[in-house]
Amino acid sequence: MPNYRCLHCQERHLGDFSIVPLRYEDRFSIMKWRNAQIYHLRQTRPLTEEDQQRYFDEVVAGLFDEPRPGQILFSYLEKGVCIGYGGLVHINWTDRNAEISFIMDTALEADHFAEHWSNWLTMLRQVAFDDLGLHKIYTYAFDLRPHLYPVLEANGFRREATLPEHCFHEGRYKDVVIHSILNGNV
Repeated sequence: MPNYRCLHCQERHLGDFSIVPLRYEDRFSIMKWRNAQIYHLRQTRPLTEEDQQRYFDEVVAGLFDEPRPGQILFSYLEKGVCIGYGGLVHINWTDRNAEISFIMDTALEADHFAEHWSNWLTMLRQVAFDDLGLHKIYTYAFDLRPHLYPVLEANGFRREATLPEHCFHEGRYKDVVIHSILNGNV
């Protein structure tokens, strides 16, 4: 498994859960979840195996050696089995902020949404604030999953902005809701 040059600590653990640098072996599970949940992603069409292979070969592979990559992606594991993925994306190294990305196995969303999002946020905050020294991390969510907001707020995020009718989804304009948290150590 490759390591990120920009990280001192490659893995984070929380009980049976962990995040590790994005594993190549998880690429097709991730593709399946992205295609099943395309409705809330900035993805315009279902991914093919060729698309996913090309993305891992041409984008992901190059992230590990970058001193300041535009994104840092992780596999989210339960007892070593990948059940989600995401990371810090749209990293702005000058202003020291990044967007949070996360998607879990679609089968887990109904009963374990809050648990996995909370685990994810806890470990990703450690990466963002303790390791990278970022000042702020935030979510940028199409207003399609209001059950996400209480989870974010329970984890210390505050609703920072609502961008009215900011995205076009299934023939209608939808708001985008932004939640953020600041690094208390800087």
